[in-house]
Amino acid sequence: MPEQSTETRKGLKERTYRTLKERLVDCVYAPGSILNEAQLAADLGLSRTPIREAISRLELEGFVKTLPKKGIYVTELTFQDVIQVFQTRLEIEPVALRLAAWHLPKDELSAFAQKFQQPVVDIQNSFRLDTAMHLFIIEHCGNRYIIDMMRRVFEDNTRIIISSKQNQIQIHDAKQEHLDILDLLYRDQYEEAAARMRSHIESCRKAALDYFCSVRMPDPAPDSVYKRELNKL
Repeated sequence: MPEQSTETRKGLKERTYRTLKERLVDCVYAPGSILNEAQLAADLGLSRTPIREAISRLELEGFVKTLPKKGIYVTELTFQDVIQVFQTRLEIEPVALRLAAWHLPKDELSAFAQKFQQPVVDIQNSFRLDTAMHLFIIEHCGNRYIIDMMRRVFEDNTRIIISSKQNQIQIHDAKQEHLDILDLLYRDQYEEAAARMRSHIESCRKAALDYFCSVRMPDPAPDSVYKRELNKL
């Protein structure tokens, strides 16, 4: 068999990394589960080498931890993770929206609004649409530091949303909040849109804190911390 070119090997390594990362973010590999390198290789139809290299990258990013003689541990979300994700979103997203507002294409705002008006038929696609809208706004802010940071924040945010198993009623409520934000942006009411974005994130934070407190997350915060977070709402 001819030896793979350097370019082909790089492409394979990157695709393997992105495939595994997407499955971790989407909780296909559930937090707290143990993965097996040989099984991952078999699932993806690959040798162990690109799997091992991808796992090394993902371990540096905090998604997994290699446990000798046990396997690959998918890191769990802690109560502090949830608090810090929403602290970041509350402080940064309204700022990003203000920076982005002048640059948001009206036709894309309308396209998102049309998608949110459609009935929810698939919860996973609803999560993806939610994330896509937020990142669409952030990625027009013109600040690469904010963009890079918030992409990472939304990876854990997605894990939080999927782990909390939000039901269709919660998704429907969020749909209206998204539609309100999009409408305000379309009508150039930027400060009102930023305020609506903040209230939307606060609602998401309360739902996440309620859920994760009820299931006793790893490394739980003391009751006083939980109550202090809820009192901020």
